Amino acid sequence: MSGNQNYINHVALVLDASSSMSGLSKKVVEVADQQIAYLARRSRELDQETRVTVYVFADKVECVIYDKDVLRMPSLKQLYRVGGMTALLAATLKSQRELAQTAQLYGDHSFLTFVLTDGQENASHRCPDAPSRSARELIGAVAGMIEHQEDNWTLAVLVPDQMGKREAMNYGFPKDNIAIWDATSTQGLEEAGQVIQEATEKFMIGRTKGIRGSRAVFSTGAEAVNRQTIEAAGLTPMDPSGYALVPVTEAVAIREGVTAAGHAYRTGGAFYQLSKTEKIQARKRIAVLEKKTDRVYTGPEARALLGLPDAETRVKPDHNDEFTIFVQSTSVNRKLVARTRLLIMH
Repeated sequence: MSGNQNYINHVALVLDASSSMSGLSKKVVEVADQQIAYLARRSRELDQETRVTVYVFADKVECVIYDKDVLRMPSLKQLYRVGGMTALLAATLKSQRELAQTAQLYGDHSFLTFVLTDGQENASHRCPDAPSRSARELIGAVAGMIEHQEDNWTLAVLVPDQMGKREAMNYGFPKDNIAIWDATSTQGLEEAGQVIQEATEKFMIGRTKGIRGSRAVFSTGAEAVNRQTIEAAGLTPMDPSGYALVPVTEAVAIREGVTAAGHAYRTGGAFYQLSKTEKIQARKRIAVLEKKTDRVYTGPEARALLGLPDAETRVKPDHNDEFTIFVQSTSVNRKLVARTRLLIMH
């Protein structure tokens, strides 16, 4: 494919319209419309074509919009009606199978689906979209489908509680593509919309770096880093003469840590190891260290690799056996944590 290929995103919202959503139905429309407006704006800014599909499900599954240009989307006001049970498995199956029939010619196509539910599966075995199947067969069908999806497919789900998360994992959803939202309030739904937006931003930025799909779409942190994603992001290791790695034996201020190691301190030249969840500002540089080789990767792609938007965001260190994240410090008295390492750029 040529270097100036079209990026074409197929984004689907699969929305629970069971009776229990009735108190939130106005808010569902508002949040979905906001997401579509955001997608339209970012598609223009990043020059990516985005096509939107919307499914609603209760006792049965209905596709109300199919692969429509995001710049021409109507409001969901007339299309979202609640009433009935929760055919979650049937909705997941139908949405992915029908989207898989979309032509993927001439361009770099990628599929991103968010399923939003406020309850447990309880209707798919009776659903016309999943004829005469037992619950066990349905779970097997969904898990098998997810396992065999190509690398340009991302399927994520938002569930109301830990039990929902366990069920979703049982259905085969990747652990980091499952988020919990507060289904008891409009505020909770507003926050779910935020989570979807952040995940979409990460996905679209990742697209510009050659990342086609994600099994950690809700994760901003080290678990998104592996050799494949580093390669896909186009990161190359720094020249080893350009940096030094220093063990931190006790908690000291960063400037002291740098000078004690025999280096001159300059603002922005030292990076601390991310060891707790914290907010990272948009302009902070990120470096990723491969533990086995002490190779260091940095540059704007390193932020994209971790799914960091160009805005302040919370990042968790996440356990990763192969890689460590370092964050640029612009303060002289940031406390270094004992038994971590300090990265000094020359």
